[in-house]
Amino acid sequence: MSVRRVMPVIQSEAVGESREFYGLLGFEEVMDHGWIVTLASPTEPGAQVSFMTADKTAPVTPDVSIEVDDVDAAYALMRDSGAEIVHDLRDEDWGVRRFFVRDPNGRVVNVLSHR
Repeated sequence: MSVRRVMPVIQSEAVGESREFYGLLGFEEVMDHGWIVTLASPTEPGAQVSFMTADKTAPVTPDVSIEVDDVDAAYALMRDSGAEIVHDLRDEDWGVRRFFVRDPNGRVVNVLSHR
């Protein structure tokens, strides 16, 4: 299993203002689902940040997203390690397969792969 990208997720009620602010630093919108907006660098597309009002299908808002090449293997490793699974592995309507796990600092990590 390998990591493809890591992206901070900032819970925000000021998504429009955040889009404008980070736009001043060169970020451009690459995704807007209404409840989550992702901005990326046009020259380094892996450099991303997301702003989320609240997660659409999960009980909590994650603090960070980590895209891996094999989310099923990541889920099995985390589950077998005894880590707290906050949101079970599932396919989402917007084309990702994901789960949430709590890290040792209490942060919620969204682990995902694109289908």
